[in-house]
Parts: sequence; structure tokens; C-alpha cells
Amino acid sequence: MVDFGFSKDQRLIRKSVREFLEKECPKDRVRELKTDEKGYDPRVWEKMVDLGFLGLVISEDHGGMGGDYLELMIFMEELGRSLFPSPYFATAVLCALPIDRFGSNEQKQLILPAIADGQIWTLAVLEASADYEAAGIELAVTREGDSYSLSGTKLFVPYARAAEKLLVIGRTRADGHAEEGITVFMVDAVSPGITVNSIPTAARDQRCEVRFDNVRAEVTDILGQPNRGWEIIEYLLQAATVLKCAEMSGGTQAVLEMTRRYAADRIQFGKPIGSLQAIQHKLANTFIGVEGLKNLVYEAAWHISIDRPIKELVSMAKVKANTVYQQTCIDGITIHGAIGFTEEMNVGLYHLRTKAMEFELGGSEFHRERIIKELEQQVPLFLQP
Repeated sequence: MVDFGFSKDQRLIRKSVREFLEKECPKDRVRELKTDEKGYDPRVWEKMVDLGFLGLVISEDHGGMGGDYLELMIFMEELGRSLFPSPYFATAVLCALPIDRFGSNEQKQLILPAIADGQIWTLAVLEASADYEAAGIELAVTREGDSYSLSGTKLFVPYARAAEKLLVIGRTRADGHAEEGITVFMVDAVSPGITVNSIPTAARDQRCEVRFDNVRAEVTDILGQPNRGWEIIEYLLQAATVLKCAEMSGGTQAVLEMTRRYAADRIQFGKPIGSLQAIQHKLANTFIGVEGLKNLVYEAAWHISIDRPIKELVSMAKVKANTVYQQTCIDGITIHGAIGFTEEMNVGLYHLRTKAMEFELGGSEFHRERIIKELEQQVPLFLQP
């Protein structure tokens, strides 16, 4: 049975995170950080470390708070609501989660306390194909005695200029199925042979190109098993995707709230524009989409929290998030009027994030294909015993 109710502790986490972000991340600060070279506020990052946010789901034995997946989902939802710019998702989700799940005891004892203490990590996976298919992983990895050499280029790596460590997905074997021969390496971001260049984006969300030119990695730098790294990506395409959907859901909730307030406060021809039937219908449709997305995300997150992820449910949530977030912002801009398109209005800031998030961890087409594959493997009800 799915229970969408939150415990007292979970509600307290939401309250404390929301209050923290409202204080430390006003929208004017979001605008300032869009042109900042780092793209985040180191002072606020340290405060997050002091409050234990970086170690939210890291065990107490490894310096964390020992929280669970649903608490991390709540945190991401609040990050999306505030538009908080930081390497939190890259560090605490894309890297800490797989290290905690697939790392050796020695790796976890060394790395997880450092992450809880604020060390910044990021994931380098996308290449020229710009999708999350195994065939798109072409970064060449060659064995050189007891070490490896990595050569190739990764694209759209989040916060690579700020990262101290990288999780790098490379191909260690070219024969066989595309999912075979993929290995995940933990690499120092300042290793010789690594070059990082910024990629300009509309959202200015710190995406980078990272080039590897014979970058050295040791056997002990491998996360999980050699040639079996695709299972780590598959894990992220479920656990991390739902958390990204939670962030997007938080954004839609914020846009709906600010649009509703604007419609109530904006007086035109002697009455609030929210009294007009056309505006009311648009707000009603937006509410339906936002609430539908929120509940779909909660259901997908609940299944992951009990370690029973449902692939098609995860992909449904991502397609829904891509669609609802963009439409919510477009409707919000329409209600605000032409000025809504500008970054001067908060709704415009959220709209810029929609495209940045749409393709992270797979766009709508990618996830529709995953849904189709899952449905093809299911036995119709009328054929089930």
C-alpha cells in the first residue's frame, strides 16, 4: 500500500529546509549567481555542511545524518521550489548515492565522510550522442599494467569547474553488447590531462565540457566491478531521475503559487485579473498538472524507498515533469503578461530552468522508449494465470 503521508520528522525537515532556503537564497541572489564564475555561494555551502544537509542520507558511521531516500526527495523538492543554485544534486545524488550503494567498504569510509564535510563531486557521463544509451559511451579506457588511461570528452558535466572529484564513465571493452565493457572511475578533478571548459547555456547552470587526455586511474579508483558499470547508470536512471523530478515538481509548485498571487493582486479595469474566467480555467488546469506530477513523483519515490523501483513509473514521472514544468511556466508567463518572459520576473527564472532540466537524466523521448520496452515485456492481464 502506498502511503503519501509524511511523518512528523519528515515535515520538520521540509519546514527547516524551506526556512533555510528562503533566508539564504532569495531570488535576487539567484540572479547574481547566474553570472558568478563558481555558480554557487561557498558561504551558504558551508552552512549546508554545518546543518548536515550534504550527509542527509549518508550513514552516521560515515559522518552523515542517516536519513532515508524520502527525506532526500523532500530536500530536492524544496531545492526546486527555491531555485537554489549549487552542486548539491551533482554531489549528494549523482555521486554519493552510487558510491554508497556500489562502493567497497574502504571507498565508503574514505569518500562519504569527505562528501558529508562538503567535498564537491560531479558525474561525467554524456558524450557526443547527448543521451543516456549505453552505445553513447565511447570514452576510451586502456589498461597500462596496474593502472588505466582515460581519453575522450564528456559534455554537459554539471559544476565541473567547482568539483574536486569526478565519477567518470568509460568503455573498457569494445566487443559484446553496448551495456558490457563499461566501467566507472573515481578521478581527481585536477589530474594531469584534464581540461575543463564552460558550455554557455540559456539557464547559465554551470555545464562544462571535460576533456581527458591520457588521464591516469588506478584499479582502486574503480567503483563497483570492471566492465559492469552500466548497472550503476541504470541505478541512477531510477533513483536520481525521481529526485530530479522532485526538484522539478517543487519548481512547478512555486510557479503556481506566484502566478495565483499575481492573478489575485493584478488589478485591470477595476478588478483582479483572477476574476476572469479564462484566467481561472488556466489556473485550474495548471493546478491539475502540478498536483498530478507531485503525486506521481511521490509514488515513484515510495517504491524506490522500499527498494522496489518500477522503471515505467520512473519514466512516466520524468515525462510528466518535463511536460508539466514547461507548461506551468508558459501559463504563468501568459498570466503575468509580456514582462513574464524577462528574468526581472521570478517566473522567467523558473522558465529558463525547464529546458536545462528537461534533458537531464533523459529527455521525454528517451523515457517514452523505456516505457515502451517495459510494456512490451509485460504479460497482458487476460493472459496471466
